[in-house]
Amino acid sequence: MPPSSSSLQAARQRLGGKLRELRLAAGLTGRAFAAAAGCQASKVSQIEKGVRPASADDVRLWCRICGATELQAEELLTEQAAVARLWIAFRDLDRRTGLNATQKMLSGDMWERVRLFRTYQTKVVPGLLQTAGYMTAVLNAVRRERGVEVDDIADALAERIGRQGYLLQRDRQFMFVIEEPVLWFRPFSAEVQREQLAHLLDVMTLPSVSLSIIPMRADRQGRRPRESFDITDSDLVTIEMLTGFLSLTHPDEIAAYVTAWEQLYSIAVRGRKARALIRDVLAALDEAAGSE
Repeated sequence: MPPSSSSLQAARQRLGGKLRELRLAAGLTGRAFAAAAGCQASKVSQIEKGVRPASADDVRLWCRICGATELQAEELLTEQAAVARLWIAFRDLDRRTGLNATQKMLSGDMWERVRLFRTYQTKVVPGLLQTAGYMTAVLNAVRRERGVEVDDIADALAERIGRQGYLLQRDRQFMFVIEEPVLWFRPFSAEVQREQLAHLLDVMTLPSVSLSIIPMRADRQGRRPRESFDITDSDLVTIEMLTGFLSLTHPDEIAAYVTAWEQLYSIAVRGRKARALIRDVLAALDEAAGSE
């Protein structure tokens, strides 16, 4: 089951309410509809209350039994597809579509329209700041973990590297906040890590990029680490979880994540201090290599 989300639940309830209205307009009780559909009345109730997600097949069933017009069916199926995109389980995508098709589907035209992109990351270097070597290692690890059968790493890499061109456009702003341990984590080779850290020093000079780092010894002022998340402009929060991809669109949820991001940003360091943290990690890598 997907995680709890006001956006997800509200969207399911809106769709379920429309299906209920369609049934009532057809003069059918829940039990009568269930009998015609060949399912239990509890399923009808759960879908109409938003407790259980409605599939495209469910929507078609409601439309057929209730005698919906072609326009009604089209509108309901469009809404169902939008609700389904709020929570996308990786198991339903990667194995049959590959990583490149999945990431294109998840992002859509987002990168064309985004003007302010804010990221908070606790695990890996943010994708827009990754080198080709680091990114390749990440994609290969994801492919193994999710059991993806299609080998489209090269295409996925080209797609992701292409997105980094937006960092050069001055009419956009990309603001990254990362926890210092991200710099120290070494899931890949020392060479890949060293190249990645050097790249961070370079990309920090771009006018459209702000890179902030929360030091491990910082006075957090009660602001504890959160799950990694992205905020696109001011209308979408996305969270990549272990089993799927969650998109939040409810204003209250977006406001909560914006507040969390601003609080985390306030205790992070930038500029010279951030560069010093990166150089400390580079020095430690060189020292470790010299002692081998």
